[in-house]
Amino acid sequence: MIDYTPLYQQLADTPLSPWLTVLPNALEQRFSDMNHGDLERWQAALQQLPSVANPVADLSQGVLIETPQALSDEQQADLLAGLQGLHPWRKGPFTLFGTQIDCEWRSDWKWERIAPHLDLNGRRVLDVGCGNGYYMWRMWQAGAHMVLGVDPNLLFYHQFMAVQRYLPGAPVWQLPFTLEELPEPAGGFDTVFSMGVLYHRRSPVDHLLQLKACLRPGGELVIETLVIEGDENACLLPEDRYAQMRNVWFLPSVAMLERLLRRSGFQQVKCIDLTPTSTDEQRSTEWMRFQSLPEFLDPENPALTREGYPAPLRATLTAKKPGN
Repeated sequence: MIDYTPLYQQLADTPLSPWLTVLPNALEQRFSDMNHGDLERWQAALQQLPSVANPVADLSQGVLIETPQALSDEQQADLLAGLQGLHPWRKGPFTLFGTQIDCEWRSDWKWERIAPHLDLNGRRVLDVGCGNGYYMWRMWQAGAHMVLGVDPNLLFYHQFMAVQRYLPGAPVWQLPFTLEELPEPAGGFDTVFSMGVLYHRRSPVDHLLQLKACLRPGGELVIETLVIEGDENACLLPEDRYAQMRNVWFLPSVAMLERLLRRSGFQQVKCIDLTPTSTDEQRSTEWMRFQSLPEFLDPENPALTREGYPAPLRATLTAKKPGN
């Protein structure tokens, strides 16, 4: 598993220093309780990844890791087998030593849409629902001092470890917890991201309040979620599934989400991106071989999901916690 000693050292002189009394034991307990039918496969996949001397990262246009000296054929075969052993890859893409991981989502497209609106320079960042960590590497490249992600999905945790193996000195960390399982954050973060999480929450306002509690006074929230068109009174509560997803509870209009953010105590609320999800941005690939967005839409009318709801439309908003 990840050696969190450098993280503990980073936290020592921050508002998050109280975590040091509880986080090590919480992680030890999580790892001792770790149980999944695919866990052995994922751990074997990590062990198969080759050791590479002096890897060099270029995160300016994506997540690209290279080495001055080309890998041997045996190393390339081990790399490919190890990475494919962590199927399915949802967020990306990644390029590791010439092997391109073409993930289900073109997450780089979303990042390029929202990055010009963000200032992460020198910031302590929390990424809630961070998945395999793709965006965390981009956040670090954008100038963040430290990036901490939380996601309970164990496959995503192992995918993060696969990439982190070749970037061991980066101040980028993933914790296998939900937001609710974290120690009290005590306003320890300058910027908090919640992307693709809100519509999975049964109580959206509670989620917004939890995110606000993670921010220092004057800190910034970046929230991305599924929305619908309409005025400030419009929202969609799916009867059962939405785009074949069972755990979708709440799709507000942008105007309603702006109101919810203000009612939750945020200021300077702004929508920075509103983009329909295309079947070029989310689709099946050899790295994610299950059904994806093309199969979730009405084959007769792609403006609708198979359930008859409006097709996915995603908005990203920023908002500030009151204070300095």
